Amino acid sequence: MMEKSSETKRKLTEKFIKSIEKAGNKLPHPLTLFTYLAIGVLIMSFFLSKADMTVSYTMASRDATELAEETTVAVVNLLSRPELQKITSEFVTTYIRFFPIGLVIVMMLGVAVAEQSGLIEALMKKLVLGAPDFMVTFIIAIVGICANVASDAGIVFAPAIGGSVFYALGRHPIAGILAGYVAAYGGFSANALVAGTDAMLAGITQSTATSFGIDAPIHPLMNWFVMAASTLMLALVVTIITEKVITPILGTFDPADPNLKIVDKNEFAVKDNEIKGLKAAGIATAIFFAVLLMLTVPQNGFFRSDAGDLLPRSPLVDSILFLVFAFFMVVGVIYGKVAGTIKSDKDIAKFMQSGLTGVAGFLVVCLPASMFVTWFARSNISTVLAVKGAEALQSMNISGIPLILSFAFLCAVLNLFITSGASKWMLLAPIFVPMFAMMNVSPATTQMAYRIGDSITNIISPLSAYLPVVLGMMEKYRNKGQEMGIGTVISLTLPYSIVLLVCWMIFFGIWLALGLPMGPGAPTYLM
Repeated sequence: MMEKSSETKRKLTEKFIKSIEKAGNKLPHPLTLFTYLAIGVLIMSFFLSKADMTVSYTMASRDATELAEETTVAVVNLLSRPELQKITSEFVTTYIRFFPIGLVIVMMLGVAVAEQSGLIEALMKKLVLGAPDFMVTFIIAIVGICANVASDAGIVFAPAIGGSVFYALGRHPIAGILAGYVAAYGGFSANALVAGTDAMLAGITQSTATSFGIDAPIHPLMNWFVMAASTLMLALVVTIITEKVITPILGTFDPADPNLKIVDKNEFAVKDNEIKGLKAAGIATAIFFAVLLMLTVPQNGFFRSDAGDLLPRSPLVDSILFLVFAFFMVVGVIYGKVAGTIKSDKDIAKFMQSGLTGVAGFLVVCLPASMFVTWFARSNISTVLAVKGAEALQSMNISGIPLILSFAFLCAVLNLFITSGASKWMLLAPIFVPMFAMMNVSPATTQMAYRIGDSITNIISPLSAYLPVVLGMMEKYRNKGQEMGIGTVISLTLPYSIVLLVCWMIFFGIWLALGLPMGPGAPTYLM
């Protein structure tokens, strides 16, 4: 009876996801959709500007030494003569400076060499030969969550690696892409390590606390206890959803691309040339990180700032993308040379070119997407949305843990429209940090609630700049006759987002109820 009930639930879930995918794929192509959205922003800016739509709020600073300032913002009419002139004159610049473009291209060039040379496939056969699927997915989820050390580069790196690993193991690559993408983007605020984002948000929080005279410990590690504990919880959730929901829905991998072979799990014996290649790649990895440490550890190291710091900003942080690209290039080429899969420099060029095959569609979609993202921010409509949402929450007659969780939920909703984490926190911190401090809630707790909401809806936001990125990756591995569109991505990420929301809220609610510290020397409540 229980098996029948479980099967019924699975079929209902699959039917629900398929219905969302079907409805979503009736939307126009992403190119057309972002074009409509960009035009819509222009029109909205005109009418909201004519209606004198303004908001006043206290704006925090990124620098902890600067005080928050009172700011009044009005919606900018993008159809005015000066704004239209700016739009036309900066059209090309807006496109080529769109941050995901360079990120995706460089990452795919490096990963392609490691993948096409056979390194990733050989490594997976060596490491996880005979390991259960559950464990492989869990490892990918852990890697994805911790990939935010590389900031936004991790959002591209994790799904690319996830797809490659699943493909190398004869599993459906799209399941691997989703596991990596959800872990890296949906779990962006969890990490077992400390990243530049921690220092940046702490600086904004410190600026707010100083401005309002709040005496509380504020430092980059003030959320680390919750983040580290959340890493395991979220990785487990991503693994369960991938294995129990997404993998059965995707079914058997039958690639539409004739250049993709179907990997046979029975052919998992590691060959002699692969073993030699892996040993050489291992030595290259050790040398690579030894050199990196030599350039980073000394106080006057090459990758340190002039002041000798690593966080929040330093040449190391700014060079993360280069270092990831260089690592994959180095170990991929070394492996290929020793294993015999790279005969000449022509093979390297061919591998890099293959990495761009799935990026062409993404580059096309980025043209209107870059305009929409830029114009939406320039119009100040996003700022109005954030401030109005904050005012609505303030007017609700709730307090304590329900209020803190409601704030996290508000951030999750706002995150559907404003995906820039730092910008949102600069708007919301001056409102909620002092408001919660009056209720004896520490700034560390307020910031953690914000970070939870700022993560869980990233993966389903139709305005995310990474939606075309993951769609492009998935199109590479689509099945024969399968349609791929925005609806496909949102429908497959929606179960993750819903479960992450519920589980992380419950997890954080229990943490608050127990009064556990947010991080080292950072209590949940003020004394």
